[in-house]
Amino acid sequence: MEPHRLTREQARRIIVRAQLLDADRPGDVVEVAEQLGAIKIDPTAVIAPSEQTIPWTRIGWGYEPGQLTKAVEDDRQLFEYAGSFYPASLLPLMRVRMRGRPLRESTAAWLDANAAFRADVIARLRRDGPLLASAIPDTAAVPAGNESGWYSDNQVPRMLDLLERLGEVAVVGRAGRLRRWDIAERARGPEPDGPDVDQAGALLDERRLQGAGLARQRSSWAAVGMAGEPAVVEGSAWKWRVDPRALEAIDDDPGGRIAILSPYDGMLFDRPRLVEAFDFTFKLEQFVPKAQRVYGYFAHPILCGDRFIGLLDAALDKTKENLVVAAVHELVPWESEERDAVDAEIRDLAGWLGVPVRGLD
Repeated sequence: MEPHRLTREQARRIIVRAQLLDADRPGDVVEVAEQLGAIKIDPTAVIAPSEQTIPWTRIGWGYEPGQLTKAVEDDRQLFEYAGSFYPASLLPLMRVRMRGRPLRESTAAWLDANAAFRADVIARLRRDGPLLASAIPDTAAVPAGNESGWYSDNQVPRMLDLLERLGEVAVVGRAGRLRRWDIAERARGPEPDGPDVDQAGALLDERRLQGAGLARQRSSWAAVGMAGEPAVVEGSAWKWRVDPRALEAIDDDPGGRIAILSPYDGMLFDRPRLVEAFDFTFKLEQFVPKAQRVYGYFAHPILCGDRFIGLLDAALDKTKENLVVAAVHELVPWESEERDAVDAEIRDLAGWLGVPVRGLD
């Protein structure tokens, strides 16, 4: 079919609307997860954990942190997997992917060498689960390498993470930041008959495009394959795919708003798309030496309508009594109305955290 022809402004609006960052706010955290496809979990809580700021940025004052826990642990409308919360509607498709997940040769060899350890972990969870990783003995015969530095010498967390990806165990809740584990069939029930691997992959591509609105056909960040329909964007040589549902409201403009985004917000994952569509280059400076940082350790990008206009360098102080603003960086000159709107959003963020702002004036 002939590709849809989009202006750059239309492209940006499609992306912003798909990410629930326009003026029409969603009603609850389940609606957010259903549209976005995933809510990233990250323990770096400079202001607040990403799994809390991501819903708040969309919902606003109607969102409370306990709503996420309830949706995951009580209502089972969301589930945790591999560092994100997903809507339950995606579970059947993802379980197909888990079963067919290929392993690197070194990982497969480590599993083979630790077959007895793997069986021990499953048996312990089956008998006593749900359990924290610390309650499971490490009976590994062969330790794995730790080049990334993410793991301790204890092999249990590594085995649990791997078995989670293979669909054999599941996270069923948390004690603070610690995960509670159980066997997958007890946590999620028996696997229903579903699509084959190729069908599941195509349906997952469609859901990823739904959350992106507009994406490159091939991308190392957010591949969507042949989902949706082809599109070209004014001034871009890329081959794009657009969610046809996003085109239905392409001329509707509910208006924009200010949104302060966690650095781990899904809106920011596809860095090349940010440059191509928004002319915004974002680099997380968390791992940059302090002397080389430009915007701050964990600066939050500021979206105004369909433009990225600045970054907020702020942190909740160690006593959790103030939101301390170190700097509000302007990427472009701001009008007085924009400055007032950004200040109001920062104060709302602090109010949601239950603390006053220090350093804004």
